[in-house]
Amino acid sequence: MYRTKLPLAEARHLPVWRRPTALLFLMAAAMPIAFATWSALLNNFVIEAAGFTGVEIGWLHTVREIPGFLAIGVIAIIVFVREQVLAMISLLLLGVATALTAWFPSFGGLLFMTLLSSIGFHYYETVNQSLQLQWLPKDRAPIVLGRIVAVGSGASLLAYGLLVLTWQSFDLSYNFVYMAAGGTCVALTLFATFAYPQFEAPDPQVKRFVLKRRYWLYYALQFMSGARRQIFVVFAAFMMVERFGFEVHQVTGLFIANFVANMAFAPLMGIAVARWGERRALIFEYVGLTAVFLAYGGIYYFGWGVVLAAALYIINHLFFALAFALKTYFQKIADPGDIAPTAAVAFTINHIAAVFLPAGLGYLWVTSPGSVFIAAACMAAGSLALALLIPRHPEKGNETIFSHRLPVAAE
Repeated sequence: MYRTKLPLAEARHLPVWRRPTALLFLMAAAMPIAFATWSALLNNFVIEAAGFTGVEIGWLHTVREIPGFLAIGVIAIIVFVREQVLAMISLLLLGVATALTAWFPSFGGLLFMTLLSSIGFHYYETVNQSLQLQWLPKDRAPIVLGRIVAVGSGASLLAYGLLVLTWQSFDLSYNFVYMAAGGTCVALTLFATFAYPQFEAPDPQVKRFVLKRRYWLYYALQFMSGARRQIFVVFAAFMMVERFGFEVHQVTGLFIANFVANMAFAPLMGIAVARWGERRALIFEYVGLTAVFLAYGGIYYFGWGVVLAAALYIINHLFFALAFALKTYFQKIADPGDIAPTAAVAFTINHIAAVFLPAGLGYLWVTSPGSVFIAAACMAAGSLALALLIPRHPEKGNETIFSHRLPVAAE
């Protein structure tokens, strides 16, 4: 690790490519090269190599979400390890586990490798969210976060593009692709580890468990977001393979279309959040997601076709790109020292439903796939009801539309 510690205020004197924002962009590119490749191949790999059904895929994703549920452990780790260092360690674990995935083509082996990669992914995501909110100024955070989403989409697009162009042409194996993607993530992470100083944010982070009543709406929105997202992540792409017979290059082509759309629209969404505020952005997202999940259910109940299913997949991801509005809502209402511990607590809350929903809904999927998406629509509608409680101008002391009527709660 590059040993120099540099106050954040002095980072503006560094070359552009060595500033904190550049490091956030680099990490945003490294992570999806491994994770997106893993996701693109997963459904075909588990069906072909291990004979998975909806039951097994549900259990795999339940195991994958356990580290997210335990993300609160980050609070204990950052007592001894700096957040930036922990981000690098987590990315390395994700890259190595991705590279070795195809070496274990069995139910037990895939659960084990998924658990390892998930520890890397979820601990990285936890500290990455904290670093973003500490390093980015409030007035520019939505715009920069939109660009970060676009960079991640671009990295995923590169990985998927290479898959589409080479998978059939060169008769690639799952092992080769997983090794290449995981190795690239490892290489980028090692560069980030040694090329950047350790940036010192101006506000020391509280290194203990933080759970405050005035953050209750943020916690509730995080819980609903985790429950709703899991249904989409687990079952939307699985449906394309199981119901419509998509092959690897077809699933990857769908992902490419999705990330092209994200690259184009995510920066615009960042500008929109900065201009119109988190309340309107999240209301728009949840209205859209409710409609999309209802339409997914219609695919099974009314026999709607593959073109609509593919279009809904892309539209759904565009709405999910607005999720960074929830981050900036918290940034505005939080005490600066609460960002790191609350990121860990929120990540755990986000994954409470994720631990049991995939396995439970896997059994429902076997008998009634459409009902799974109707459940997701109900969750999106619940999120919409909660978003209506966000004030137009959130800040400390004005966390919800009821805050101005009440004294500030004791913490």
